[in-house]
Amino acid sequence: MSHSDVQDALLPLLADRRLGVLATIGKDGRPQLSNVNHTWDPARRLIRISVTAGRAKTRNLARDPRASYHVTSEDGWAWTVAEGTAELTPVAADPHDATVEELIEVYRAIRGEEHPDWDDYRRAMVADRRLVVRLAVERAYGQPRR
Repeated sequence: MSHSDVQDALLPLLADRRLGVLATIGKDGRPQLSNVNHTWDPARRLIRISVTAGRAKTRNLARDPRASYHVTSEDGWAWTVAEGTAELTPVAADPHDATVEELIEVYRAIRGEEHPDWDDYRRAMVADRRLVVRLAVERAYGQPRR
């Protein structure tokens, strides 16, 4: 099996699951792990995650954008680690700015439904100081489904 075939066999797990573990590099060089929800865009090979500005994972990515993202199958036997370089959007500053619009896209992709009150959601994104982590997948490894 070629390297690209292996990658192709691993990446669909990112679409099958919505919960994973984001690994960033802490100030002391140790990995910092966070359970997060994500959305996967296979055409762009892009993982997107909604985060808040003050969290360790966000501060770590601002300092060092290298990250890994781990997902597992329901039974835990198939797994994928996607590695890449993260890009952070600006922090949501206005209920109608580009970051909030992208946060709405991420919400819809993860939840598969509309929010009951988008005006409230938009206000909450600004109040929470949310932003989007865009993790462009450069490499993947793991154990594909059988």
